[in-house]
Amino acid sequence: MPPAQPSRQSAPRAVLLAVLFALMLQILWQASRPPARARAQDLPPAPSLVTLQLAALGDPIALSKATMLYVQGFDEQAGISIAWRNLDYTKVALWLQRVLDLDPRSQYPLLAASEVYGSVSDPARSRLMLDFVYARFTEDPNRRWPWLAHAALVAKHRLHDLPLARRYAAAIRMQATGPNVPAWARELEIFIAEDMNELDAARALIGGLLQSGQITDPNELKFLAARLDQLNQKH
Repeated sequence: MPPAQPSRQSAPRAVLLAVLFALMLQILWQASRPPARARAQDLPPAPSLVTLQLAALGDPIALSKATMLYVQGFDEQAGISIAWRNLDYTKVALWLQRVLDLDPRSQYPLLAASEVYGSVSDPARSRLMLDFVYARFTEDPNRRWPWLAHAALVAKHRLHDLPLARRYAAAIRMQATGPNVPAWARELEIFIAEDMNELDAARALIGGLLQSGQITDPNELKFLAARLDQLNQKH
């Protein structure tokens, strides 16, 4: 008798099982691999002011806004979110400076520095941003005092650095002398001096404000006089 012929279905079934087994191994191997991670790109160095002025094509304010949006959005990249504390703050400060160079009347870079980037839990980065605000404040004190006042509060409450907070508050008192600067901003140094238990300094500050002629509002004068009386009663 002739030898038995193999079944026509036995070979395809074996091939099918082999393919299924290989597919299962591939699935298991892929599942065991760690998920792919998007790699964050570093913030590039800020261009020179000359380069930006040429790129502005006569409209520096528009480029200033676009540059600010670029810096603000850099922490959100495709497939990844970068924590502010992981950014290079030296580069961030220079980018913010370029935004101000293009539009000196813009307030947003200082707001971002004091209230966004300055709020990180890294003291070194926070101090860098606060010092940036302080340096830029001196260029236009009567318009930029709100951000230095916020920087003083950050220094006091988050960094617990009363001398630094007082330094910022003193700059507001001495340099932000315009009529639109509110009383509380001028008096901020007094309260910080009290927190430092430097009562003599607080008394001197109040006396100086009362005698300077800078304060004309009757309610403010009354408040300062009452505050001076309270301090004089303390030993």
